[in-house]
Amino acid sequence: MLAIKSPGHYLREAGLTARVGDYLQPYARRILILTTPSAWQAVSQPLQLSLQQQGIVSEVQWLDGYCTEQAIQRVKGALHTAEANLILAVGGGKVMDTAKAAAAQSAGVRLVMLPTQVATCAAWSPVSILYTAQGHYLRSHLLSSMPDLVLLDSEIIARSDVCYIKAGMIDALAKYYEFRPYQRNNPDNLSLQLKLLPAQQALSVFNEYGLQAVVDNQSQRVTTALDKVAEANLVLAGLANSVRDSLATPGFAHALHNRLTRQPELSQWLHGEKVGFCLLVQSLLENNGQPEPSLLALLARFGSPLRLPPLEGDRDRVFADIASEVHFPAHCAAMLPFDISAPALERALRLTDSLPFPDLQHLSLS
Repeated sequence: MLAIKSPGHYLREAGLTARVGDYLQPYARRILILTTPSAWQAVSQPLQLSLQQQGIVSEVQWLDGYCTEQAIQRVKGALHTAEANLILAVGGGKVMDTAKAAAAQSAGVRLVMLPTQVATCAAWSPVSILYTAQGHYLRSHLLSSMPDLVLLDSEIIARSDVCYIKAGMIDALAKYYEFRPYQRNNPDNLSLQLKLLPAQQALSVFNEYGLQAVVDNQSQRVTTALDKVAEANLVLAGLANSVRDSLATPGFAHALHNRLTRQPELSQWLHGEKVGFCLLVQSLLENNGQPEPSLLALLARFGSPLRLPPLEGDRDRVFADIASEVHFPAHCAAMLPFDISAPALERALRLTDSLPFPDLQHLSLS
């Protein structure tokens, strides 16, 4: 059965943080705000004034780490204490995933998303990604309910660090490169076609507007390019993730990413940066050790790491361990037109150390 899960309503507008109270007023009079100190600093003054003008009572709950089982339980407890029936999630992916999971587990609680950066499609995507307290991937949880509202303030996005929009483009283009291989053996599957349509559109946006959006973000300017890329990162990537049917098509690059979260040397890499490196590895597997030129150009252009940093211990041994510890369903692997066995993956990981990339580095905006 085909299912598409998406938020109830979506709005993008410059300066809408100052009107959040207007949008929340029909839903709740007492709310819990889940956020982080840096995200709260970006929105607190106009947001608090807007809530006060609408007579909305708010309580702030800090998220001080990853989306964990413990964090979800703390948010549920804070909801009860505050007698709130709506969560306003303000921040990035960790905040969004925690809020989605807590709301889905709390009867009668509404959910509104106010992302302060677009490094992932978490504000839209119908899953929560759970981690350990150390940031190691634990599992993905498909949600039974979706946000009532997703509110995107272009001014807030323009003021966010440029690393987020770059990582968000890489994570979003992964949807195309991860879903596309399944089409070879499933050319008529409607679910897969619906996933690929927004993914292809996002890829077109990045090719046309990506570089300009990075420049505009660096200048903290709200422009057409910035808006188009922000929506591709959030909405188009989220739409690609929102389609489900009986044909499971998990992304292989994301499966490799999940194993890389256990590498302490990568703890400062953003989600999209890890995914970008994993897309390079997938491309090597697909193309007999030669990365797809168009993908490689996009990765370099938007600052994706193309090699792993120095690793603790013997590097070849670490590569072998990573390759043997990537979990991917066997029936899904059978649908991919390339070998993802541990020996093949180990060879691809080692190959990233020796591939020459200097001719592409001029495309990277750092």
